[in-house]
Order: sequence, then C-alpha cells, then structure tokens
Amino acid sequence: MPTQAPGHEQNVTDDRRAAQPGSLERGIDILLALSAAARPVSLSELCRSTGLPKSTAHRILGVLCARELARRVGNGYMPGEVLETMAGTARALVPGTRAVVLPYLLYLYEATRQTVNLAVPAAGLEARYVERLYGHNRVDSRSDGTDRAPLHCTATGKALLAFDPRLRHELIARGPFERWTRRTVTTLTGLERELAQVRRNGVAYAQEEYTEGVACVAAPVFGPAGTVCMALGVAAPAHAAQLARLGISVRGAAQAISAALSPSSCSWPLRVP
Repeated sequence: MPTQAPGHEQNVTDDRRAAQPGSLERGIDILLALSAAARPVSLSELCRSTGLPKSTAHRILGVLCARELARRVGNGYMPGEVLETMAGTARALVPGTRAVVLPYLLYLYEATRQTVNLAVPAAGLEARYVERLYGHNRVDSRSDGTDRAPLHCTATGKALLAFDPRLRHELIARGPFERWTRRTVTTLTGLERELAQVRRNGVAYAQEEYTEGVACVAAPVFGPAGTVCMALGVAAPAHAAQLARLGISVRGAAQAISAALSPSSCSWPLRVP
C-alpha cells in the first residue's frame, strides 16, 4: 500500500490555500471589472463577471467605496475619485482656463444669486462639476458631495449631449435611462425632442428631473474649434425659479466664455475620461 511522504498532506493544503484568491485579489478583480465598464455596474453583474458571492462582493465594495476607490451611482458602482486620479483619468480645468472662466461665473452668480455650475463630460456618461458657486437659498441636490450627475436628466448634461454627437451616441447605446424622479425623461424619443430644442434655442432645462425641488438651466460653451468643451448652468429652487430669465443670463454668460477662450486655454479633450 503506497504511503505519503511526511509533509505531503501539508503541502497539498498550502497549495490549495495559495490557489484561493484572497481579499486583495478579489478587490482587484472588482476594480478591473468597474474600470472596464462604460456605465455603472450592478452588484449582480459584478458577481457574474468576477464569480464572487454577493455577500463577499458587497463587503469588498463597502471597503472600496469608503476608500474612494469605487463609488455608488444609482443602483450600480463605478470607479471612485481616488482610482481615477491614480490612473490619470481624472482631469479638471486646464491650467490657465480657470482665470478666463471664473470672472464670468462670478458675474452670473451676482446676476442670479443662485448656484452656478460649470460641468464637463466624465466617465460613466455623467457631468462632472469642476466649478461651483453656491447660492444662499439653495436646495440640497443629489450631486452634493460627489460633484457628478447623470447627463440625461440635468440641464448641463443636456447642453453637452445636444452638441456632442459622439457623447449622445454613447448614451443611446448604453440602453435605458434611469428614472430619478417622477419628472425624469426616460424615453429616447422624449430626450431627442428636448435635445433638438436645446440645439435650436441654445439653452437646456431640467425641472426636478434629478432632484425634487431643484430646477436647472444650462448652455453650452464652445472652444475655438467650434466643439463643445463644457456647459455652464444655474440651479435654483423649483418653486421660485424664473427659468426664462435665468436662461437669458446663462446663455449670455456661456457665449461670453466661448468668445473669451483662446486655442491655448481650451486645448483639452472633449471630456474627462
């Protein structure tokens, strides 16, 4: 009868333990899955792609979110701010641009006394707010603390979508639009109708589509090549917002910024990857 050499059973046990992924490897698998996705990934999708149990994936995601390596977006997850920075994919205003733009933001704030936002496209088909001046009577928004919001249900997002065909194609290809409030536009027909109006009028509106009680107006800002590079918006309490008047102020400020930008100060990509 064959006998096992001393220590053989221990070696087999050690090999099995080494073959089993630890928490670090599982966390890396989750981060790789998030980085490869063009949209928020649900917990179920992550479990299918990584082979992890839901309880394990949920626990690791909690740690990753706490460390800002991942973040929650609606019912899904995306790479977090720290991970994007480490990967070199997070980018704000190009040096020198802020000095050109900020005076117009201050002017718009003085004219409206409402929250002023400057946004650029970001990963996950979101608008990333790179400058914000808060109004005194502001209403809390879902974007507070993250400085990000979906494109399809925000005024800045619609201003970007209306004048960026590639961005619009990516959004349509992603699939259904998430509903955030009872006013959120969730159909392609409805969104396309609104974007056509934005292209005609040069102003985008969102009335309580992302956050109840918040109404927004935005206009595109164009670089010297004629392509949209950011969107300027104003957010106000929905019950008191005079959207037509705000629209005139926002569009005028956005046009002034477009005229003031030089080739060197707007030589950036059309989006924040």
